[in-house]
Amino acid sequence: MKERLQKVMAHRGICSRRKAEELIVAGKVFVNGEKITTLGVQVDPDVEITVNAAGMRSQRTNQKIQKTVYILLNKPVGFICSTSSEQGQSVLDLITEQNYISGGEKAAVAWSQIAYSRIYPVGRLDKDSEGLVLLTNDGELANKLTHPRYEHEKEYEVTIVGRVPNGAERVLMSGMDIGDGEFVQGIDVRNIKTRGKRTIVTVVLKEGKNRQIRRMFGKLGMDVVQLKRTRINSYNLKTLSIGKWILVQAP
Repeated sequence: MKERLQKVMAHRGICSRRKAEELIVAGKVFVNGEKITTLGVQVDPDVEITVNAAGMRSQRTNQKIQKTVYILLNKPVGFICSTSSEQGQSVLDLITEQNYISGGEKAAVAWSQIAYSRIYPVGRLDKDSEGLVLLTNDGELANKLTHPRYEHEKEYEVTIVGRVPNGAERVLMSGMDIGDGEFVQGIDVRNIKTRGKRTIVTVVLKEGKNRQIRRMFGKLGMDVVQLKRTRINSYNLKTLSIGKWILVQAP
């Protein structure tokens, strides 16, 4: 069954659908050697696609074997953890040769290892949050890291206005109702630092429901002005600059 060219490009991990549309209109996409400049063109899923743009690679027919790759990205605020850019800028738009942690030959080598891989973000990090995102084409690992029964740790730095109210730390660690009858498990409060008129609270959670941290802090009267994820299990953000990515080993 034929599919839209931009959809096939996104499925192969070449780029997001939105980026594919831009490349098609710009005349940089070739299907079996023929330039395509019209959106909505239907193609067979196994066609040869070549992208004539910096940092992009051609996708060959019947390419079934992919090397398993693991990418750490320091996501900026404003990007969504999705394989599609239909709802906004996707984290996949940041995975380019130019955004590798270092330039030159190392960037080219790293890009060559992932250029043919259909990668996707593991779990979600809110659009208005920043920090560590893991991307991979390893479905088994993705399932283990996102399924609640495995209780994998995720560490965050939560910046609030003012101080942590008396008794709030105990409630955060014991669990609470965050509204509409939804109860969440407690989170581990690891550290509390005062920085002028703001406070940075380091927390670790294993559950990870939708906007859980913001809802927990908000329920206790704390205004979260910045939320940064710094760790997923053994993967740490460390000194990775915002908007940059790096290849890592399997856990």
